Amino acid sequence: MSLSSMLAERNAAGKPIRVGLIGAGKFGSMVLAQARKIEGYHIVAVADLDVGKVRNSLARTGWEEGEYAATSFGDAMDSGRTFVTDDAAALCAFDGIECIIEATGHPLAGTRHALMAIEAGKHIVMVNVEADVMCGPILARKAREKGVVYSMAYGDQPAFCCELVDWVRSCVFELVSAGKGMNFRPPYRYSTPDTVWSFFGWSDEFVAKGDFNPKMYNSFTDGTKAAIEMAAVANGTGLDCPDDGLAFYPAGLQDLAQVFKPESDGGRLPKAGLTDIAASREPDGRMVLNNIQYGMFVTFRAPDEYTRGCFEQYGLLTDDSGWYGSMWRPFHLIGLETSVSVLSAVLRGEPTGSSKYFRGDAVATAKSDLKAGSWLDGEGGFAAWAKAVPATLSTRINALPIGLAHRVKLIRDVPRDQIVTFDDVEMVDDLDVVALRQEQVQLMGPRA
Repeated sequence: MSLSSMLAERNAAGKPIRVGLIGAGKFGSMVLAQARKIEGYHIVAVADLDVGKVRNSLARTGWEEGEYAATSFGDAMDSGRTFVTDDAAALCAFDGIECIIEATGHPLAGTRHALMAIEAGKHIVMVNVEADVMCGPILARKAREKGVVYSMAYGDQPAFCCELVDWVRSCVFELVSAGKGMNFRPPYRYSTPDTVWSFFGWSDEFVAKGDFNPKMYNSFTDGTKAAIEMAAVANGTGLDCPDDGLAFYPAGLQDLAQVFKPESDGGRLPKAGLTDIAASREPDGRMVLNNIQYGMFVTFRAPDEYTRGCFEQYGLLTDDSGWYGSMWRPFHLIGLETSVSVLSAVLRGEPTGSSKYFRGDAVATAKSDLKAGSWLDGEGGFAAWAKAVPATLSTRINALPIGLAHRVKLIRDVPRDQIVTFDDVEMVDDLDVVALRQEQVQLMGPRA
C-alpha cells in the first residue's frame, strides 16, 4: 500500500501522525509549508532557541496565528494546534510525539537531539547531515537496538543518492558510482565568509537587503558541504570516498556514464565503487552543458551482453562502449519532500536512507597555514574546509571531523591543505560527542 493511502487510513481512524520539528531555518520552514496541508499529519511542536524565528517561519509559510497558539505539548495534542518552544529536550521527551525531524544544521546539537529522541523511543529524521556524517553510523545502530528508525531526510541529496543506489542494486546492475551535481571550481576551495559573495557575483548592497548567512553559503562554495554529503552517501550505501578527496569532475547528463567509470575503461574514476561530484562549471568558469547542479546521479555497468543490448534498445544514456549507463534525478526540494521520510518511518518502519556503515568521513583540512594558538571556526569558516576521505584513512591518522572543528584551539601548526587531527587540537568542550564518536570508531570503524 502507498504511503498516502496508509496515511489516509490512519487519519480516518482518528490517529494522525504526531511530529516534532527542531529547527526553524530554511529547511524547517519548507517542512512547515507542506505540513499544514497534509491531512492526518500533526506538527505537535516546533522547537528553536529563537522562538521568534519559529513564529516568523510559521507566519511566512501561511499558518494562521491560531494554528500555533497551543500553550503546552498537552494542549497541542488535545486541540490539534502546534506548540512553539525553545526546549528541544522536552520535545524529544514528550510521549505523544512519534517522530522528530532534526533540522538545526548544528552538528553538536543535532547529535544530542538524535540521542534524546532515540532514548525516548522516537523515530528520527536527520535533516542535519553535518551531525549524520560525524556520528550517524553509531546513532543508526543505537536506533536499531531501540527498535526505532534513524533516517536520512527525503528531499535532501544524500537520501536521493541512496534511493538511486537501491534502484541499481534492485535491478542487479553493477554499481559504479554515486554523487550529486554542484557549482564548483578549484579557486572556490579557499573562499572565506569575507570573499564568498564575490563568487556569487553579489554586491554588498544586494547582500545587505537579504537574510544571507555567509558561513552557510561559504560551506557550499568551498566544497565542505559536498564532502559532508558524499561521505554520508558512502555511509548509507557502502561506497567509498576517493583516497585524495573529491575530484569534482565537470560533467553534464550526456557525460555521466563516460566520466564516472573507472580509468581502466576510459573514465576518470581511480576505481569503481566511489562517490564524487559532477561539477556544473569547467575549471575556467564556463558552464557545463546540461549540468545537474541541483540533481543526483548513479552510474552502473551492464552485467552481460544481453543487458548491454537492452540499454541500447530502450534509449538509456550510456558511455561510448554501451556498457556503462547513468540514471539521475534532476532536482531536490529539501523540506517540501521530507514528509515522505516521516511517513516511511512511522507507517512502514523504514528509513529513506540510513548510515548503515562507517565508510566515509568529512574531516577538517587547513584552509591556510594555521598556527598553534589559533582557533578553528567550523564549517564554512576562515580556518578549515572539509575533505571527504575513506574512514580507513581518517581513523588511521586520528583525523578531526569537521563537525567537531568549532571553537577549538590548535596546539600545533598545521600547514595549508593538511588534515587536522585530534593530536593537533585541545578538546575542552563537547566531550560527550567526542566520546560518542570514539564509540563509533571502536564498534564500527575499519580498525574495529
